[in-house]
Amino acid sequence: MSDIRKVVFEENKLEKKLCRLVGQAIGDFGMIEDGDKVMVCLSGGKDSYAMLDILLKLRERAPIDFEIVAVNLDQKQPGFPAEILPNYLKALGVQYHIENQDTYSIVKRVVPEGKTTCGLCSRLRRGILYRVADELGATKIALGHHRDDILETLMLNMFFAGKLKGMPPKLRSDDGKHIVIRPLAYVPEKLLERYAVDMNFPIIPCNLCGSQPNLQRGAMKEMLREWEKKHPGRVENLFRSMHHIVPSHLMDGEAFDFKNLEISTELSGIAARSAGDKAIDETEIDEIACGTLIQGSYNPSL
Repeated sequence: MSDIRKVVFEENKLEKKLCRLVGQAIGDFGMIEDGDKVMVCLSGGKDSYAMLDILLKLRERAPIDFEIVAVNLDQKQPGFPAEILPNYLKALGVQYHIENQDTYSIVKRVVPEGKTTCGLCSRLRRGILYRVADELGATKIALGHHRDDILETLMLNMFFAGKLKGMPPKLRSDDGKHIVIRPLAYVPEKLLERYAVDMNFPIIPCNLCGSQPNLQRGAMKEMLREWEKKHPGRVENLFRSMHHIVPSHLMDGEAFDFKNLEISTELSGIAARSAGDKAIDETEIDEIACGTLIQGSYNPSL
């Protein structure tokens, strides 16, 4: 196979994998339904570009009909290249809307110099996007968070907030009026990095606001990458654990009624297995650690 054909083959292979992962997430969590109008939030970063591109490809072959409208919030950050996204979206032939709101000035006025502005900026942006979704008649709001974002959030909540809480693939806003989806929930960041290079997306830098980077999130990202480098498969196992929650083996009295557990001779099936003898011994986890039960890279030091 020639070098050119090999490159094309690898690019097609990557695209198919991304389509499969995004399609699986959409199906698993019921993200998009027939007749939906999906507002794809486009920041100009690699993740949102890839999300828009893959959703457009999936729409062509989907058994349901849904609309896509790309939306960018121009927050009037100094040096923001305002022409890049409109030019890209026009060439793509996709419906789009650019919302101009000077949140940058608000954030700079309120947040002390040297402090991270991400929290306030995010809240302002969320409120604006909800309003725009209403104005456009969008039934779903798609954000470009990927698998690694979700894992980093899980670790941040565990380490710094004392909560077993991640980033949901689908959520309803507090007022009940909006549904937010994350179609890239199953996609590792490294695949998006490769895809951005292959597709030559016109990336807009994410540091134009001048905010200090989120050092804690950066530390989580580095930790996960180091784990994956030293113990391939560990990060995927961590992500898989978010799909298999056993409340009876944790310590949240609201998630599982420990207080009212009583001796019973009538338990059977799933109810018995989920709260039964496996909570007493550690045989299963020992077998996993030794590699005798399933293939994996579990480390009991975690």
